[in-house]
Amino acid sequence: MTSAAVPRARGGLMPSALLSDSLTYVELTHIEKRIENWIRFGQEVREQVLDRRRRVFSYRAGSIFAFVRWAANDFGTVISRIDIVRAVEPGEAYQTLPFVRPGGEILLKIEGWPKVEQVIRHIDAVEAAGIDACEVAPDHWRHVGNRIGAGHAPRPYTEDRHQAWLKRREIEQ
Repeated sequence: MTSAAVPRARGGLMPSALLSDSLTYVELTHIEKRIENWIRFGQEVREQVLDRRRRVFSYRAGSIFAFVRWAANDFGTVISRIDIVRAVEPGEAYQTLPFVRPGGEILLKIEGWPKVEQVIRHIDAVEAAGIDACEVAPDHWRHVGNRIGAGHAPRPYTEDRHQAWLKRREIEQ
């Protein structure tokens, strides 16, 4: 791109300098009873407040975060969705996702509030076990998405599974 700015998904401009670094940017919007985008878990490295209703969180490559989107109109809920995403390295293949720039590896994608609630309860159970949800094995989030998407309960993420993942990650590096 040669322009000084890149249009965002919802109007306005995001400086292209921000998009040229190795961070992943997530725009969060909160308009009471209309649009609520929030991060359920994730370790952002920077937060930029755009105005009283919008913020941008930045994540390092390899970071995992849960992005929840909910929107309604005069007749009720239009969308409720949760995505668990891994921020990617520059040049790495990625999937696009609204409000996430440039995109990421989508580990879990669930739509519909009852299923979104199931995922949130699963995240709560992981955290209740004393495990940081950001450190959970990516394969487990894929498993959770597949099981809930098929109408089944996912296996719990135990400390033993977590230790096995940490050892596998250590060997891969």
